[in-house]
Amino acid sequence: MKLMKKTRFAAGCAALAAIVLLVGGCAAPEASDRAEADMTKMSPEELAEYLVFETNSFRHDMEAQEGGTVRQRMVQDDMEKVCSQTRNQPSPEQAGKIIADARASISYPDGGIRLGDWRKGGELSWSGFGFRVAHNVDDHSQREVGGNCYNCHTMSPDRPGGNLGPSLTGYGKQRGNNEATRRFVYEMIYNPHAYFPCTNMPRMGANGIISKEAIADIMAYVLHPDSPVNQ
Repeated sequence: MKLMKKTRFAAGCAALAAIVLLVGGCAAPEASDRAEADMTKMSPEELAEYLVFETNSFRHDMEAQEGGTVRQRMVQDDMEKVCSQTRNQPSPEQAGKIIADARASISYPDGGIRLGDWRKGGELSWSGFGFRVAHNVDDHSQREVGGNCYNCHTMSPDRPGGNLGPSLTGYGKQRGNNEATRRFVYEMIYNPHAYFPCTNMPRMGANGIISKEAIADIMAYVLHPDSPVNQ
């Protein structure tokens, strides 16, 4: 994303995954496009890159909400390249640089890290609104960008959540609302690579996806004792 900074698919991307992506989200390539190359002779990586970038089945010249084009959104930054090349297992030296760069990227709110509105944080945690392109471009002037936390985490017991990330149910009840906990949660949302290099969790603050105010609201949803997360 740069919502969650889309990878270029070329490193370690299976051909089947690329085909599913193409069929599920884009129009199939024209016959003339398919005739330009013999896909049966491509490696999985070559096929993935060909399908995504060269068949004109998806408009990569479309403007993205964060600036630039969709094609530019798919270009990996240095950290993403390292994580792809190492299959998310960076060497100690690489991991140290990722952590240092992530820590340097974190910007803290004026006046210190405080909790916002947990009710609003619950709405933002549930919302995946933000940076879609193609036929359904998100209008940020009409609605605030969400954090989409429930896509990966179980949070409030009354709502379904994902299991890609750890469960956050009862997190505030277990960890408390102290300065150390607030700092850790803020930094994890802002740039989780400061703690877990090559994690799957997106850099919501560092990539400018959500604001510091939104982070404070989501933190409140996770930590505040009145939040349904902690009941």
